[in-house]
Amino acid sequence: MRQMKVDKLGIDLLTHDPVVILKDIDGSHYLPILIGPFEATAIALALEGAPVPRPLSHDLMRSILDTLDATLEQVIIHDIHDSTFFAKLVVRSNGNLQEIDARPSDGIALALRAQAPIYVSDKIQLEEATAEKKPVDEADMEKFKRFLNELKPSDFNR
Repeated sequence: MRQMKVDKLGIDLLTHDPVVILKDIDGSHYLPILIGPFEATAIALALEGAPVPRPLSHDLMRSILDTLDATLEQVIIHDIHDSTFFAKLVVRSNGNLQEIDARPSDGIALALRAQAPIYVSDKIQLEEATAEKKPVDEADMEKFKRFLNELKPSDFNR
C-alpha cells in the first residue's frame, strides 16, 4: 500500500465534476478520483479548517467516533471496478479493529477531520499504471497544471 495525502481539489475539465487529487508522500504518484459536490465541499472545509455553524455529516461521524471512544486508524482505497473506487474505514473500538465499507470521498473527508492516514492499495496503483492511455498533449498538460496550481478550496463556494 502507498500512503497518500490530499494534494488538490479541482474540476474535471471534461465533465465539470469535482475531483480530489491524491498524491503519495514521495510526490511521485497522483490519483484523481471524481467525487460529488457535497463531498468536495466537505473536503474543502476540512482542508481550510473553516468553522461551520452546525456539524456536517463528516463532523457528526467524527463526533460519534469520539463519543464511542473509537479511533479512525486509517482509510484504505482498496479496489476499483468500472471506474468506481471502493474504500474502507479501519476503526479501532474496544481494542478491536473493524473495517467499514465507505465511499472514498467520505473516507477522505473523515480522515482529514480525524487526522488519519489515507492509503491506496498496490492493486489500484498497478491498474492505473498499466491502463492504456492515449498520448498527452504537452500544451494541454501545462494548461491543466496551471489550473490545478491556481485552484483554491474556496473556489468550490462559488
